[in-house]
Amino acid sequence: MKKIIYVILDGLGDRPHPDLNNQTPLAAAATPHLDQLAKNGQTGLMYTVGKGIAPESDIAVISILGYDAEKYYTGRGPLESYAEGLQVREGDLAYRVNFATLGQGKQIVDRRVGRNLTTQEATLLAQEINAKVKLTNIGADFKFKNTIGHRGVLVIYPHQGKLSAEVSNTDPAYEKKGHFGVAKEKFENKVQLCRPVPGKENLPEAVNAARLTNEFVEKSHLVLEQAQVNKERQSQGKLKGNLILTRDAGDRLPKFPSIKERFGLDFGCFVEMPVERGIALLTGMSIVDLALPTGNADQDYPLRARKAIAALQKYDGLYVHLKGPDEPAHDGQALKKKDSIAAIDQYFFGNLIPNLDLKNFVVCVSADHSTPCVIKAHSDDPVPVLISGGGIEPDQVGTFSEKSCQQGKLKQLSGPQLMPLLVASAKK
Repeated sequence: MKKIIYVILDGLGDRPHPDLNNQTPLAAAATPHLDQLAKNGQTGLMYTVGKGIAPESDIAVISILGYDAEKYYTGRGPLESYAEGLQVREGDLAYRVNFATLGQGKQIVDRRVGRNLTTQEATLLAQEINAKVKLTNIGADFKFKNTIGHRGVLVIYPHQGKLSAEVSNTDPAYEKKGHFGVAKEKFENKVQLCRPVPGKENLPEAVNAARLTNEFVEKSHLVLEQAQVNKERQSQGKLKGNLILTRDAGDRLPKFPSIKERFGLDFGCFVEMPVERGIALLTGMSIVDLALPTGNADQDYPLRARKAIAALQKYDGLYVHLKGPDEPAHDGQALKKKDSIAAIDQYFFGNLIPNLDLKNFVVCVSADHSTPCVIKAHSDDPVPVLISGGGIEPDQVGTFSEKSCQQGKLKQLSGPQLMPLLVASAKK
């Protein structure tokens, strides 16, 4: 049996951009190694969750690992909280949160504090919140924890009864569709009031969840506004992290059958963000210890390539999730996204592929979602996908891009179809 190397480039898909002569960042980037994999393999397009859905990374990753997100998903909050070691029992309320910058009234100046809030600064702010905020409207405790940069998690623990995740986000950039969290292409950049979702207005568990959420947001804002870290940032001309935006509530952990149970394979994984770590742990993948990225591609990606080669000696498959392309896309920086893709090709695939006998491996490269630079948000556009190595018959597509993959033999896949296809190819 061949081994599987499954690489997801976060937010890879895009739309033509005027700064790139109306090419996508992937099409414009120098990607000789990805192009060679495409030339020697089969390509196509994939709707990771479904047509018309602009997925967040959580439901997208669940889907492309072969699970029905509609069946298993319980919210992003529980996934990230679990990854960070916080307890989430049934009836607790867990959120993914961002530090943000609040201006006048409810106007949000920046949803990510200019992307320069350091983890050290966020840790100090989190300590102030945990020490000074008390929830008194309804009996409840909470734990707030920052994760990476401006990101964090919040779990609210009721003293009696249970809370329901059937509540809206205070983050205006995301909304609930059913129980999925999806990204909005357009939104008014104002902090929202948390409310029970339509149809649940009289559900006590949702009413209490909304009241506690709004109390936390209001009281934590007052604490953050006076925090020494924010006073120092303001004196340096930086934005204050004076607001917590909540989204993607969950009131229990998901119960996934393990990847070993589903596919009979032992998988290891490289993950950089809490949401992928939570999914990996809950699906029974082994986390390969890896330092967080330094931001230097010529150091980060060769290290990951070497670690991948070593890990493949131990596991039947390796899931690698690289954040690189997504962040510049959210900031609308098409040139930086193009350069990020080129760096991954040069330093990761350039150090990985020449050191593997591809007859013994099935290599898949795709994305969890598209993040077009022109809208600075996730979209419902399909993502390119390639499967190469392992004696796979080529389909005559010579490059790896959104446009070229339209002509590929894989045609159009849905996210949950991909993992079974990789396993079948590995077992041939």
